[in-house]
Amino acid sequence: MQKKRSFTKKILWLAVIIAVLATGAAMLDGKLLGHDLRATQDQAATTRQRGDTLSLRPDGGIVVNTKPLAKDVSGYGGPVPLRIHISNSGIVTKIEALPNSETPDFFDSAKELFARWQGKTVDQALAMKVDGVSGATFSSKAIIENMRRGLAYAKHDAEAAQASSAGAGWTVGGVAALIVALLGAVVPLYSHSRRWHYAQLALNIVVLGLWTGTFVSYALFMRLFAGGVSMATLGSLAAPLVMVIVALAYPLAGKQGHYCAHMCPFGSAQELAGKLTRRKPRMSPRLSKALTTFRRVLWGVLMALMLTGTWTAWMDYELFTAFLYTSAPIAVTVIAALFLVLSVWVPRPYCRFVCPTGTLIRS
Repeated sequence: MQKKRSFTKKILWLAVIIAVLATGAAMLDGKLLGHDLRATQDQAATTRQRGDTLSLRPDGGIVVNTKPLAKDVSGYGGPVPLRIHISNSGIVTKIEALPNSETPDFFDSAKELFARWQGKTVDQALAMKVDGVSGATFSSKAIIENMRRGLAYAKHDAEAAQASSAGAGWTVGGVAALIVALLGAVVPLYSHSRRWHYAQLALNIVVLGLWTGTFVSYALFMRLFAGGVSMATLGSLAAPLVMVIVALAYPLAGKQGHYCAHMCPFGSAQELAGKLTRRKPRMSPRLSKALTTFRRVLWGVLMALMLTGTWTAWMDYELFTAFLYTSAPIAVTVIAALFLVLSVWVPRPYCRFVCPTGTLIRS
C-alpha cells in the first residue's frame, strides 16, 4: 500500500512538472508542441522574442540584443548595448546603439566602427581585427566587445538551427552525445564500477558539455514543449531526449537523481573536482537545511517569474550555459568556475543548494 501511494505521488508530481513546463512554453513562445497558439494574430507584423537576447524577424533574419550578453562590459559611462541585425543569409545589415550613458560626442565618433562590420558575414565579422577610434577609446572597446559577443551568440544560434533542419542534426558530435547519454542512462543500472563511473563523468564533461553543449535545462524544456519533435529535428534532439526521459521517467522506477548523478555535465565536473582532496569541512545540519530551503525558495520565485512572463531570460543564465563558452556571458562563466572551486571542499554545492533544474526533477 505504501509503495502504491509513493508511486501515485510520483505520477502526480510528473503531471505537475509537465503542466508547468507546457504553460511556461506557451507563455514564452506562444507555441505548444509545434502548434502556434497565437496563429490568429497578424504574424507578418510580429517579431518573436527568445528571452531578451534574440528576436526572429518575419523575413527569416535575426536581431541580437547584446544587453544580456555584455552586462559586465562598460564604456566610459557604463554599459554600451547594441542591437545587431543579421539577414537570413547571415549578413550583418544594421547595427543600432541602445540607450547608454556615454558622452555623446565621443560615442558618435566611436559609432563610426559600425561600418566596419556592416555587409560582412557573421564569420567574417568575427574574424576581423578592429581597432578603436582615437579619442573614444573606452566607447570603442565596449562596442568591439559587444559586437564580438553578439556575433558569437548569433553564430551559435545559426549552427543550432542548421543542425535542426532537414535531418542535419545527425552530426558526429550528435551521435557521440547520444552514445554517451545512453551509456549514462543504462550502464549504472547494472554496474557499480568506480572506474567506469569516473570515466562516465569525464565523458559527460568532454562530450556532453564542452563538445556538444548537451544538458537538461529549462531552455531545453521550453524548446521541446514549444517546438515538439519532428523527423527533421530528431537528429539534433536525440541525446537531449534521452536525457530528458531519464530525468523525468527514472524517478517513477525509484531511480531518483539518476540524471544528476550519472549524466549532468556540470554535476559531473563538480564531483570530479571534489576528488582533488579528501579534507572536507563539516557543514552543520542547520546550515545545510537553510541552504536547501534557499534552493526551494529560489525555485519557487523563478517558477513564478516564468509562469507570469515577468522575467523568463533567467533561463539563459543557468550555469550549464558556461559550457557554451563562445557565447556564454562572462558572469556565468566566472560563477560556474567559483562553484567548481567550491566543490573541491563542498560536495556538489550548485546541485544541492541552487540548481533550479535539479529542484524540478528531484522534487
